[in-house]
Amino acid sequence: MGKRIPTYEVITFGCQMNDHDSEVMAGMLEAMGYEPAASTDEADVIMINTCCVRETAENKIYGLLGRLASLKNKKRHLIIGIAGCMTQQPEVARKIKNRFPHVDLILGTHNLHRLPDLLSRVRENRERLVEVWEQSGRVMENLPIRRASNVKAWVNITYGCNNFCTYCIVPYVRGRERSRKPEDILNEIRQLAQEGYREVTLLGQNVNSYGKDLPGKYNFANLLREVDQIPGLWRIRFTTSHPRDFTQELIDTIARCTHVCEHIHLPVQAGSNRILKMMNRGYNRDYYFDLVERIRQAIPGVAITTDIMVGFPGETEEDFAQTMELVERVRFDSAFMFVYNPRPGTPAARFPEQVPDEVKSKRIQELIARQNEITLEYNRSFIGRVEQVLVEGESKTNPEMMSGRTRTNRLVIFPGSGDLAGQLVNVTITGARLTHLEGNLEATVGANFSDGR
Repeated sequence: MGKRIPTYEVITFGCQMNDHDSEVMAGMLEAMGYEPAASTDEADVIMINTCCVRETAENKIYGLLGRLASLKNKKRHLIIGIAGCMTQQPEVARKIKNRFPHVDLILGTHNLHRLPDLLSRVRENRERLVEVWEQSGRVMENLPIRRASNVKAWVNITYGCNNFCTYCIVPYVRGRERSRKPEDILNEIRQLAQEGYREVTLLGQNVNSYGKDLPGKYNFANLLREVDQIPGLWRIRFTTSHPRDFTQELIDTIARCTHVCEHIHLPVQAGSNRILKMMNRGYNRDYYFDLVERIRQAIPGVAITTDIMVGFPGETEEDFAQTMELVERVRFDSAFMFVYNPRPGTPAARFPEQVPDEVKSKRIQELIARQNEITLEYNRSFIGRVEQVLVEGESKTNPEMMSGRTRTNRLVIFPGSGDLAGQLVNVTITGARLTHLEGNLEATVGANFSDGR
């Protein structure tokens, strides 16, 4: 009987950056000889990749750590590790170490590449380790990655953030902005295209400012133009964009590129100039309106999505009314909407006039209700149209159906077989829900299309 292969599970909280970091964790673990566990209970190593942008995420993570204590009692050989943005905060790392003695390994965002060495020490010496670097070092290239999809891939182009919005913890836990070298990004994407990946999403806390820390004048528009020329690639996406850095050159580049999708996530956060200034966003509502208009003029049919926060310290009824007015005027395709909660270590956490929870709750419900109406109106307008869909695989909610996305990033669910994954298909839209479109397969487009649109 052969030796049992050790298993792992990576549990992820947070944004797409964390999703990609988890793929790197999984890649490093598999390079060490681990394989994915069938379930959490069967794993020999459990790594938790954390988020600290919202208080709700932190509370879920603490709850998970508490529940894992009983599993550790049953399986003494189990190694539990925690990494990511939450542990990058020194006081949080200390809290986890003291409150959860069953956690064996704590590391941060800056030393993720150290996971194999640290895990080996924990495994061999049965010691608890805490290693959280205060400063970010050079960008680490060529780390192993186990990607979650065979069709689409995340590709980091920057790490960290220089914006220091007053509500945001990211610059403090991810460090200052560092751009990857263009040749490293392009080589990675060429390899992905050769392996059969059809879509890439370029990731950064603010992709628009890519290249500002590199020598010369190479910027995000230059990068998009080069990625657009890579053979075998059908779709290019990017997230997330800061309105302040969304230049006319970038708009024109997106309009001219064949494979860059007509979907732009453009976080506005608030509709009040007073609140935007307090947030340190670097633009006002008139600038945002003008930017949206220029984008829509240059890119027909573009979908614009956003992030909106309610209840920022000092937000009055008039400020909130201006946010609602902005939503009515822009008519976003969809929005991620949330209430402000203070993040320790950020300036806004110390601002006076914190908005009561009951006021936040009333405002967010009003905002969600109206934006959902707008989103559903948009989705219903697609009924009867034929949309080109890149098939990602079986639907997560209905395994008998297939799912994929339009170029404007709308989820489409339709009857079909598993061999369609990774193909471009034409789907006639027959129904619309808030979260997705429904349709019937018309034809497989495959790779024989002129421009991918």
